[in-house]
Amino acid sequence: MKATAVAHPIQGIVKYHGLRDEETRIPYHDSISVCTAPSRTRTTVEFGYEEDVFVVDGEEMDAGVERATRVVEKVRDQTGVESGVRVESENSFPSNVGLGASSSGFAALALAALEAADGDTSVRNASAVARRGATSAARSVAGGFSRIRTSDEDGRCYAERLDDGFRTDDENDHGGDLRIVVALVPAHKHTGRAHEEAAESHMFESRLAYIHGALAEAEHAVAQGDFDATFSLAEKDSLSLLAVTMTGPEAWIYWKPETLALLEVVRDMRDDGIPVYMSTDTGATAYLNTTAEHAERVADAVEALGVESHVWEVGGPARVTDDHIF
Repeated sequence: MKATAVAHPIQGIVKYHGLRDEETRIPYHDSISVCTAPSRTRTTVEFGYEEDVFVVDGEEMDAGVERATRVVEKVRDQTGVESGVRVESENSFPSNVGLGASSSGFAALALAALEAADGDTSVRNASAVARRGATSAARSVAGGFSRIRTSDEDGRCYAERLDDGFRTDDENDHGGDLRIVVALVPAHKHTGRAHEEAAESHMFESRLAYIHGALAEAEHAVAQGDFDATFSLAEKDSLSLLAVTMTGPEAWIYWKPETLALLEVVRDMRDDGIPVYMSTDTGATAYLNTTAEHAERVADAVEALGVESHVWEVGGPARVTDDHIF
């Protein structure tokens, strides 16, 4: 009863903010994201132990144990497996800096645990199970450009991959010439705190009123493979998300001076005719979305600010592998 899965983290396009239910992590509204690669989490799960053990990057897990346990308990409920579990997970990228490590981490955990317990590994079920760890993990299970459909019913709140015009005929090419230049600003983030107080911002109701139109616009843009429409919306939505968090009770501003400098660089480059748009989730690290033709120039501009850069592509769905960690 052992299995390993790999999943890619996500970049939010139209982000979710706030949770209707903290335990099941059902969000207030739908959200759309795109997976990033080669960044990935690899997780091995084995049942048959006396107690649960969770290890991440060689160290016993501290933060997140409760949510990881919820994922495993859901698998136990579905499959009837009662034994303890050993989970070991490795990230190929930094965690807790705004790169979506929780999305890939809980997606890989859910899929590996279901596979190990001979459970239902369909995208619909695996994404609903992964959501109990992190709402974004549901979209990481689906891969590519994906949308989570919210619902008051646990089993009906799951993610599905969107039809998109960025893919080519190559089944391993999930984003064509789309490139994601990651500008790594290593500031510790507190996404959970932001979700807890989201609804207390006086701007939250305005965001709910705007979000449904934004989702429809984004889904259409993705289907058409419209780069400018998709990522200009991601940039605008990032500002909307920031506005809600900074007007909450703790007035949390998660951008850093480097993040603001990156936005100015992006705007200057667009004025020069370079197709590039910035997006952030709840963290200081930024995604600079551009095309293969311009990725090197964008990365050079990031490095000129003294910010570490990586050029990534679009990642596919979570998948089972025989490459076990233990």
